[in-house]
Amino acid sequence: MGTSTATGLRGRIDPSPTTLGFVVGDLLLIAVFVVSGELSHNVDPLTQTATVVDTAIPFYVGWLLLFPLVGVYAARTRRSLRSAVVRTAGAWVGAAVVGLVLRGTDLFHGNFDVTFLLVATLVGLALLVPFHLLPFVPRVVRRLRGE
Repeated sequence: MGTSTATGLRGRIDPSPTTLGFVVGDLLLIAVFVVSGELSHNVDPLTQTATVVDTAIPFYVGWLLLFPLVGVYAARTRRSLRSAVVRTAGAWVGAAVVGLVLRGTDLFHGNFDVTFLLVATLVGLALLVPFHLLPFVPRVVRRLRGE
């Protein structure tokens, strides 16, 4: 990675154990999204692993492209509930679009289906946004208790 790339990412990715936890969690949640979708289409992840991987790769590519641009793993994102929601949602919406565009190519099975884009977007948001709100739970609980 060149110096200009590293400089450009500084501030967008906080190199901390917390960030690592979010990265691992996000990748697992994207896997949950893909596997649950495959199961709903009668694909067995244990016997049709290649199909599941082929479905997952476009969404992982989308996430890996979008999270640094949006700043999902920036320290400042964890300081503001609104920022956590907006940045996580923005990255996933973009990742879902990238994923579906890639599925619409000959590189991956599947196609670009607007209905699936809507489902993928909503399910991904339902998984990722609450996960990124976890650091705010203690603060909200303290406020509710009047502390």
